[in-house]
Amino acid sequence: MTIAKAIAMNRFGLGHRPDYGSSDRQQAWLLDQLIRFDPSPQVVAAQPSRQAIASAFQSYRMDAKQFRNMRKNKAGTEDQIAMLEAQRKESRKSLQNIHMEAVDARLTVALNSDTDFAERLVHFWSNHFAISVEKPPVVALSGNYEFRAIRPHIMGKFSDLLFAAVQHPAMLLFLDQAQSVGPSSPMAKRISQRRGKQFGLNENLAREILELHTLGVRTGYDQSDVTELARALTGWTIAGFQGGPAQRRLAESAKTGDTVFIDAVHEPGQRRIMDKTYGAEGADQVKAILSDLAVHPATARHVAMKLARHFVSDKPPEKLVNRLEDDFLSTGGDLPSLYRTLVEAPEAWPTPWNGAQAKFKSPWEWLVSSLRALNVRDLPTNMKTAQLLRQLGQPVWKPGSPAGYADETATWAGSAALMRRVELAERIARRSADRIDARALAPQILPGVLANNTVEAVARAESPSQGLSLLLVSPEFLRR
Repeated sequence: MTIAKAIAMNRFGLGHRPDYGSSDRQQAWLLDQLIRFDPSPQVVAAQPSRQAIASAFQSYRMDAKQFRNMRKNKAGTEDQIAMLEAQRKESRKSLQNIHMEAVDARLTVALNSDTDFAERLVHFWSNHFAISVEKPPVVALSGNYEFRAIRPHIMGKFSDLLFAAVQHPAMLLFLDQAQSVGPSSPMAKRISQRRGKQFGLNENLAREILELHTLGVRTGYDQSDVTELARALTGWTIAGFQGGPAQRRLAESAKTGDTVFIDAVHEPGQRRIMDKTYGAEGADQVKAILSDLAVHPATARHVAMKLARHFVSDKPPEKLVNRLEDDFLSTGGDLPSLYRTLVEAPEAWPTPWNGAQAKFKSPWEWLVSSLRALNVRDLPTNMKTAQLLRQLGQPVWKPGSPAGYADETATWAGSAALMRRVELAERIARRSADRIDARALAPQILPGVLANNTVEAVARAESPSQGLSLLLVSPEFLRR
């Protein structure tokens, strides 16, 4: 039973907290969290709206444009140029501040949540539909993406989550969909005739939808399917976030920052994808295609494998993957049903515990569980969360690839990465050593899985601070 408690807290949850309220019925406790999950806790609801973020980005673009023009045309005095440069830097900083405050909000929710299994699922899906703040327009939108496109949909159908993720401005900008124009669309033909300008089709979003978000790599689609899906996706863009002729065709009711569909940009004609023809025109066409992809057998297999790998093992048991796949297919991608199958899977609750086969915590998971173990509720005023996670090797919403962060031990267990955790553990421990006894804490946060070597090392520590830091970097605490 104690091992089950450790699994519930650490494998499914985000780590022990002193007021941990689980009962002896660990599976029921986890499933109850799916009902109690709040998609919009106060700290999330308080984040800036999409419209406010879009306005801030427009200000930055305007300041940057004025600065470039003045320098290019060698206009204005040195003081005027200096003033414009300062203004540009300030508006860019405001975008970065929106991002950093969103990272703090994410961590605050993770530290305080008593539905941390559901919070882990938010993080899982956010990484499945990964964006990256490497592109400036995505920086300020990154938090809004997770808070408004991912969180509200993790307890519904996979299709709803797919629609919400790929239509959010952060995704459309990250994968360049907002600039994609159908070569034979009414707008492209008109401008080509007048100015001779040609528009290009961008395939980035289409390729990632097939390869990463739904079917998975090498699952029966080919380049022609990618191109056809890219043609179907044309028309989706963002109101007020960019310039260009498409913006002049926006409906009057469109608000800045809204995702909109512009028929004049859409590539006309029927589409043929994965041996099926889609005749509907406009937005209905892409909705029909995505609806089919969301329930495709290859998507079921892809999602089942990723969930099993995240919660159970780098090399998940085939029987578990098969059960998750069957569940997905029989329910049409009902996500809570998948979660129940996962929680009730005997493969997720091994006895005896084999630490070597357990999941290795990512830097984010390790930081969250460390702070929860020490009952940190409010972030210290001098704690720069975004910077901390960058130092640990996992900056939030910046995986460097649309594939997201890898979910395997080899990615996180390098010696340099571990040294960074040791250094941070020492800093965290110094803050809490006067109020927490590591010897008493150890069996609470690692019930049933604590090794004698760790118990002895913590007991022999030269100081309370050293005892805590040794516990936070012990082999048992590094795994879940």
